[in-house]
Amino acid sequence: MKDPHDILRRPVITEKSMALLAENKYTFFVDPKATKFEIRKAVESIFKVKVLKVNTMRVKGKVKRVRRAPGRTPERKKAIVTLQPGDKIEIFEGL
Repeated sequence: MKDPHDILRRPVITEKSMALLAENKYTFFVDPKATKFEIRKAVESIFKVKVLKVNTMRVKGKVKRVRRAPGRTPERKKAIVTLQPGDKIEIFEGL
């Protein structure tokens, strides 16, 4: 199994993800090859919480231009993790 810190890339800090905190849901960018089971185990081992559900989605890269040459931003995978009632992840609390 992969290292849990390699699976979870970084938290997603947006208005929509902050609104999901009220429902005890936390959003992360994760490794594109990670499965829901691996994401669950990574969150449980790093933050010492109990995960109820993991929803994943692939975010396609956007077309961007640099001068005249077209390019793309990288594709990513996003996971929304629902925690057991009463559990919290501290890094999101001060925002």
